[in-house]
Amino acid sequence: MRRMVFLGGLLLLGMGAQAQDADSSALVYQSTAEKLMSSDGKLSIGGYGEVHYNQALKPDIRKNGKLDVHRMVMLLGYNFNSRTHFVSEIEFEHVSEVYIEQAFIQHKINNSIQFRAGLLLVPMGIINEYHEPNTFHGVERPLIDQKISPTTWREIGLGFAGTLLPASLKYQVYLVNGFNGFNGSARLNGKDALRGGRQKGDESYISSPDLTSRVEYFGFGGLNIGLSGYFGNTESTLYDGIDKSDVTALAVADSSVVGISMLGLDARYTRSALQCRFQLYYTSLSNTDQYNVFTAVDGQLNNLGSSMAGYYLEAGYNVFHPFGNIKSELIPFIRYEGYDTHFTVDGGLAKNSSFNNSIITSGFSMKLSQGAVLKVDMQFLKSAADTKYSKELNAGIAVMF
Repeated sequence: MRRMVFLGGLLLLGMGAQAQDADSSALVYQSTAEKLMSSDGKLSIGGYGEVHYNQALKPDIRKNGKLDVHRMVMLLGYNFNSRTHFVSEIEFEHVSEVYIEQAFIQHKINNSIQFRAGLLLVPMGIINEYHEPNTFHGVERPLIDQKISPTTWREIGLGFAGTLLPASLKYQVYLVNGFNGFNGSARLNGKDALRGGRQKGDESYISSPDLTSRVEYFGFGGLNIGLSGYFGNTESTLYDGIDKSDVTALAVADSSVVGISMLGLDARYTRSALQCRFQLYYTSLSNTDQYNVFTAVDGQLNNLGSSMAGYYLEAGYNVFHPFGNIKSELIPFIRYEGYDTHFTVDGGLAKNSSFNNSIITSGFSMKLSQGAVLKVDMQFLKSAADTKYSKELNAGIAVMF
């Protein structure tokens, strides 16, 4: 892990040195929601979708492939006037499941400050805000953005966002409701990490708000560096209805809560045909020893670790770039990724080596246009408990408009 942090730091320094000499303009990324709000007219419509084929490859065992309309999404925005906007994102997953991924109002206070309130994307890392399939390589999203930062991660809250052009900074800061850590049973564990605690605006509850923020620096041409944070406690249904003077009941409820401090560092670099990404997450969890004991089932401790970490390095190159008359893009890419949801453990919990995984993903994205892409990749995954990599072939189509 330390080696990957060191390599990531060298990558950032190298990209920064190159970016100072690059002719490309500064990379100020706009999310899909921000593009809708900046469009002309009252009503804005957008969408994206992806269809996947996943085939596990076993040398001695025959496996059926999986075909899935993974998601189809409609984006609807309405501009009440030049200052006040509304954005919504309605998602259909696996044909039969319906979710709301965003639904918020933005009001422009001045050119640098916008107020937002509603169902907001938590601004952790790259993928959670830029999760549309045309914005990343690989058929599936990186695993660290499923395990460590549980994309698509959205909660109800309010806060401020904006761009400080003189300083080349873009920022977001929100108060949001926290993860559902306990509602009669544990919602967090070592295998799925924090993913099962997302409340998603679905009859959410709150005991105390959490803080999340992100700042991006785009002062170098072609290079965008981001720093993200999330701090607070999980929520617990045990607090509901407790007499404030009942010390015993409060102590029991406290045992069902986990403190979360998550940091993310990322970089995106584009120069001519070259595309590079770096992502690093570190999450510290407190009170996990009490939480694991309190949420034990039949004497079996829950297995939530006291810290989690993950990273990836990715590079791609558009081989059609030298041929200026070809409008399509063919981008071979490779990504090396690792995550450990038992980076450290507390109490009597033993580290589970199957939660420490390394992943190599390599393939290509064929962009027929910026809004339509064909994807194929081969993924190799191995945990510290395994001796060999498992293999999976993935293919898919994706659209975005």
